[in-house]
Amino acid sequence: MSVLVVGLSHKSAPVETLERAAVSGDTLGKLLRDIAHLPDTAETFVISTCNRVEVYAEVGRFHGGVNGICELLARYSGIPAGELTASLYVHYEDRAVQHLLAVASGLDSMVVGEDQVLGQVRAALKAADDYGTLGRSLRDLGRIALRTGKRARAETGIDRLGISLVSVGVELAASRLGPTGATQLLTGRDVLVVGAGAMSGLAVATAARAGAARIAVANRTRSRAERLAAGAGGVVVDFADLPAAIAGAGLVISCTGAAGAVITGQMVGAALDQRPAGAPLVLLDLAMPRDVDPAVADLPDVSVIGLDELRGTGEAAVGAAEVAAVRAIVEEEFAAYGSAVRAAQVTPTVVALRAKAATVVDAELERLGGRLSEHGVSGHALEEIAQTVRRVVDKLLHAPTVRVKELASSPGGEEYEAALRVLFDLNPRAVEAMTRAEVEAPDITDQEGSQ
Repeated sequence: MSVLVVGLSHKSAPVETLERAAVSGDTLGKLLRDIAHLPDTAETFVISTCNRVEVYAEVGRFHGGVNGICELLARYSGIPAGELTASLYVHYEDRAVQHLLAVASGLDSMVVGEDQVLGQVRAALKAADDYGTLGRSLRDLGRIALRTGKRARAETGIDRLGISLVSVGVELAASRLGPTGATQLLTGRDVLVVGAGAMSGLAVATAARAGAARIAVANRTRSRAERLAAGAGGVVVDFADLPAAIAGAGLVISCTGAAGAVITGQMVGAALDQRPAGAPLVLLDLAMPRDVDPAVADLPDVSVIGLDELRGTGEAAVGAAEVAAVRAIVEEEFAAYGSAVRAAQVTPTVVALRAKAATVVDAELERLGGRLSEHGVSGHALEEIAQTVRRVVDKLLHAPTVRVKELASSPGGEEYEAALRVLFDLNPRAVEAMTRAEVEAPDITDQEGSQ
């Protein structure tokens, strides 16, 4: 079995395609189960965010896995297969592992170095675990990815500027609004945040740090808006009063989970009628699908900043040296992962060898016990003889089995495993049985890893 990733992201697809491909909630659960039931797939998890939809799977056959996953992505997104394929990329085996580590580290993000992606990877793994589609192989890979992401942020300065879609978007929006004459980007500006989810929380906090004069929060569920506004000393506006709230703001940040446009051209047009002529209005749309109707951008004195405009920002701000340092961490963790996988592959063979040795020892001790009993050897003496024989066999096997595990962790290490099977004439079925037992055994670290 090998790791496969089939996906699309801000690098390969327009926002419209990503909007249609994104899945969440019950739909995500159904997709996970359908992928897991494909003939060539053993386990899977899916990362679905505002700028990527990626299916990670452990597959037995490359072409079978790719075809099955592509068909399901087309079915769930409603995008014709031919159109969807133009936006898809495929990584396999080592490339798939390296890609996940880069994603978790923030190197593949729309805003390089943003830290939300690490939580998104963690959430994807948890969702797959909850739906029963995550197995030992991808769970272990997921842990490596999370560790890599944590190291990238702890050991380098890739996130030293607090770069995220929100902060980069606010900086760009402030430049559209014009200089304030103050050191803070939004000094004297009124900000309206539409939505009350995690991204909205970041928007409120970022606007407050940037010196916003007044922060208002609008959300369909008023209680959630109240909690969000209270943390920044802001106010709450009724969702029905959005036109008036937009009219009173210089910057509108929208990031809801709505399926369609929340801020329409008619709504913004009504807001403009209540504003001074020529006063700039900037709408920062961070939602997926988009909250702001594209027609809004055609209105006078209005500027709309969407996810497309934020593509690839952040790397210059972080610095090439920090990016290089993160890439080095990714390579180090990838090498460690490869060594661990290769070492684990020889384990069933080692277990099968020890099982065969134990069977031979037991048979010989039984035969010897019968003969020695005829000569009056006591039960205690027989027990001492048995323990001695087992210790001798264990010591003889210890060095070669430890050494073969060390050698197996190096490139080409599978040759040592094959040699072990041939030298000790191990039954392939016995090794296969040990492999199944290893896969089916409960993972005692599951609870610890999920905390």
